[in-house]
Amino acid sequence: MEFTFLGTSAGTPTRARNVTGLALRHGSGRHWYLVDCGEGTQHRLLHTRYSLARLQAIFITHVHGDHTFGLPGLLTSASMNGRTDPLPIIGPPQLKTFIDTSLANSDSTLSFELRFIDSETEDFHWQDRAMDVTGTALSHRVPCQAYTFTERDLERRLLTDRLEADGVGAGPDWGRLQKGEDVVRENGTVLRSEDYTTIDRRPRRLVVAGDNDTPELLAETCHQADALIHEATYTQDVADRVGPWPQHSSAKQVARFAQAAGLPNLVLTHFSARYPARAPSGPVISDIADEAREVYHGTLFLARDLDHYRLNKDHNLECDRS
Repeated sequence: MEFTFLGTSAGTPTRARNVTGLALRHGSGRHWYLVDCGEGTQHRLLHTRYSLARLQAIFITHVHGDHTFGLPGLLTSASMNGRTDPLPIIGPPQLKTFIDTSLANSDSTLSFELRFIDSETEDFHWQDRAMDVTGTALSHRVPCQAYTFTERDLERRLLTDRLEADGVGAGPDWGRLQKGEDVVRENGTVLRSEDYTTIDRRPRRLVVAGDNDTPELLAETCHQADALIHEATYTQDVADRVGPWPQHSSAKQVARFAQAAGLPNLVLTHFSARYPARAPSGPVISDIADEAREVYHGTLFLARDLDHYRLNKDHNLECDRS
């Protein structure tokens, strides 16, 4: 499982950071998923290997512009580049009106069908062959979601001793069973894949949260999660000065939750523009890392634009700096 940050700034872009976007891909295929699409997301994609023709689905956490204003441009670019496959867009119901209005008022048409799926329904659940996706309601000024991505279709190991004991010799049937397919033999006997294969590891699970001032809402969601991607817009001192209205989390809040939840990997993102990399005075981005490390003792990352991460099969998270 791999993911690349396309934007890590909160509210407005900076020279170093675009607004929110995340590209996610399962390691076994070329299809990928987009989580949020702030203005300029398609420009960031030009610096990656992700193709709009291979985009499997778009997940939007909430309607705020720094998470959605890149959608009309990205969709029309996909159309101009020849995309024809339908594209699911999962998010709040207002997205359909926003996109339809933007396209209609800019004389734009698409060469592919958009399939809108409401993520705010109580029974929301989406899956394809590679991923199983569920949502968790968060606390923000508008309805907002976290999306949990759990891999599907894990590799199977053949139980060859059992196959041979049952008189099933090596051949094409073994390959089909290993792919998870049941086999009907010429004599009518049914060989069930689950009887002759086993899966030796648990699925990888990644939680990608939208804006949220109450990390504890993710306590159940983060059970057996390998990594959490969560906003840390401020350090606690700045959050106290700003006050509760923005409904964002501080680094200390998120780190304290991650430590209590036993999360092995934490990736912080969505940083206020008041935190540059370097400054002669005032806050800097390393303040966020320092605050988080005071209370969180797992593997901590501060996301940067175009950072590429790999969540390996051993559930360790690695980062390739851009």
